[in-house]
Amino acid sequence: MHPGFSQWMSGTGPESEIVLSSRIRLARNLAGIPFPHRMSEEQGRAMLERVEAAIQSLNPGWHMTFRRLTELTALERQVLMEKHLVSPQLIQEPVRFEAVALDDREGISIMVNEEDHLRIQVLMPGLQLEEAWQIANRVDDMLEQHLDYAFDETRGYLTAWPTNLGTGLRASVMLHLPALVMTRQAPQVFTTLAQLGMVVRGLYGEGSEALGNIFQISNQVSLGLTEEELIHNLAVVAQQIVGREKNARDHLKGSAGIALADRVGRAWGILTNARVMTSDEALKLLSDVKLGADLGLMDGALPYTFPQLTLMTRPSFLQVEAGHELAPEERDRMRANTLREHLAGKR
Repeated sequence: MHPGFSQWMSGTGPESEIVLSSRIRLARNLAGIPFPHRMSEEQGRAMLERVEAAIQSLNPGWHMTFRRLTELTALERQVLMEKHLVSPQLIQEPVRFEAVALDDREGISIMVNEEDHLRIQVLMPGLQLEEAWQIANRVDDMLEQHLDYAFDETRGYLTAWPTNLGTGLRASVMLHLPALVMTRQAPQVFTTLAQLGMVVRGLYGEGSEALGNIFQISNQVSLGLTEEELIHNLAVVAQQIVGREKNARDHLKGSAGIALADRVGRAWGILTNARVMTSDEALKLLSDVKLGADLGLMDGALPYTFPQLTLMTRPSFLQVEAGHELAPEERDRMRANTLREHLAGKR
């Protein structure tokens, strides 16, 4: 499996300077079968066969590739997570009945036997929640023609976690918010989001850190509102956060222009000259450089989008590119070499 770039990393779409991606995820379970953590060996094998056959029905509209995780190396599974195509939970060891189906552009990802039997995910660049929902809904309808979903007239779609009951929908946006962090407005903004029923998570979702000033914001519950209402509410909130970030960037450029330009220049200097670099340092410096590029503090555009550059620095991606496992110090050297190679002379 070649660790190339996914469609959502293109840096296109509305508000793409700040909104890195939009994601719609639908949780579904099959009637009459225990949730994944309670399945027997026989049930797990039968479940995989049923789902694989149903996913084949999505062709030729979407060319889906179905892979059991037991067929992939640990590094290949980690790269899928680094590309946000699967969750950290899906690839936890030991893998037994887990699988993933991806379309050719890696915009559609169907996780099999994570916490729920199916998690249908659509990722798109920029602020495109409605567009992602339309695709996810079509995929869901086509699968439901072949699979009997667990559904209750009162509770909606039945899921392993109560917070996913109802529509089973989790909508999220991935945002780059360096100016809100620098101006120390982020805590207040995130507190307000919690009061509105939104959840703020880090780079890889639940339990992860907000590395590189990247945050994921999603709805907390999916019961009591329609899919359209949930998506509309998040889209409105996302637009408000984008407005706050833009105002904070204007403030920084006006009140701390020299200091900001110096910070960007120093980040660029380290990225294009360092011989050793950790993954956390790379994300921090790339975040500064992206902000500088967005504000016109650098000459010309970056040769790759921020999500693409971010992926290039991740530990498993580097090792798959190298063709073998690397010790931490070897990864730090390869990371620095990769960034120098792709960034030097591009300013």
